[in-house]
Amino acid sequence: MGLKFRLSTLSFLEFFVWGAWLISLGSFAGNTLGFDGVQIGSFFATMGIASIFMPALLGIVADKWIQAQRLLGICHLVGAALLVGAAMIVSASLAAQVPVETLYRELYTVMFIYVLVYMPTIALHNSVMFGILEQNGKDPVKDFSPLRVWGTVGFIVAMWAVDLTGYKYSEAQFLFAAAASLVLGVYAFTLPKQPVNRSKERASLVDALGLSAFTLFRKKEMAIFFIFAMLLGAALQITNGFGDLFITSFKAIPEYADSFGVKHSVILLSISQISETLFILAIPFFLKRFGIKVVMLMSMFAWVFRFGLFGLGNPGDGLWMLILSMVVYGMAFDFFNISGSLFVNQSAPGNIRSSAQGLFMLMSNGLGAVMGSYGAGAVVKAFTTDGVTYWSPVWIIFAAYAAVIGVVFMLIFHYKHDRTQPVNIQH
Repeated sequence: MGLKFRLSTLSFLEFFVWGAWLISLGSFAGNTLGFDGVQIGSFFATMGIASIFMPALLGIVADKWIQAQRLLGICHLVGAALLVGAAMIVSASLAAQVPVETLYRELYTVMFIYVLVYMPTIALHNSVMFGILEQNGKDPVKDFSPLRVWGTVGFIVAMWAVDLTGYKYSEAQFLFAAAASLVLGVYAFTLPKQPVNRSKERASLVDALGLSAFTLFRKKEMAIFFIFAMLLGAALQITNGFGDLFITSFKAIPEYADSFGVKHSVILLSISQISETLFILAIPFFLKRFGIKVVMLMSMFAWVFRFGLFGLGNPGDGLWMLILSMVVYGMAFDFFNISGSLFVNQSAPGNIRSSAQGLFMLMSNGLGAVMGSYGAGAVVKAFTTDGVTYWSPVWIIFAAYAAVIGVVFMLIFHYKHDRTQPVNIQH
């Protein structure tokens, strides 16, 4: 098999696993299991908590002790077993009609352990992709995006599958994800070997512990970049946790109850990922022409439109606003997540790139996700009365948040882009 096919398959499976449960979990937990908004938010916060330390920790392991592709495989094999366990807990609990609080505690525990092993695989996936491309004389900035787009395709295929099969309403979504995780776990062991640094040379304590990636904070502009990665990472968890719950809430309104958007909310939301496939391909052009500052600003203000359109739209005559919000999401997500990963890869020395990818995950999908999950949960709760959430002001508040961080970032991040040079932080 050719290099492109192998790496495309890796990306497809990596994000297929996530797409099989991430978007549908909120509605499943609320509508089928009877969890409240705070409990639902806590599930999404686990991903942030795990990302605070696990990607960085396993990045260190991949840099120093275990080949990255093998570590990726181990994580997915363990993850497959945990997902099966989650499905068994739900099935047994519903059959025995155990109290909601008991089911919540048991499912939360297993899913928290699961995300501990899944979240670092995103950074490991990036590290393996970059490493294999470089081993084969390819340019990561140019060649990564067309391969990474297959990850988005995998995410979309998984979303459509759980929607059309009805898995989004049951624990079958966990089993579906587990099957894909098992396949990926085995497949990862067949990928080209990635180097580890087992040098016996005397090293500083920071180097010995694999914490060298944190030295990137010594560069002012890099420190600012990571701080805003955290602030922008909060925005992503808002729609992951509450997007589907928001759209399905319209079923309580008779004029919207039978609309396509309400019945197939996950498919409607998948337009966001379809949009990603287009914007991913545009990243090399935008990064080279405008640089990371402008690209990040585009992402920030795209989040403003994403949330604002949610606040104004509905599945009826306002459906066009919801669809436009999904389209804008492609820029909001890719111009931050993918461009940021490329930027970190270019800015970090070769011997700490896995650790640096883990640090990027820590700030964006770790600290940022925790902020976003709990912050969004608090806002939603504040605008919920007698079980009814008034969504418009909720989304407008989120839009204002994205606008503020965009303006501040524009004023204090002074990175100068040189179109003739590779993406890099100037010393």
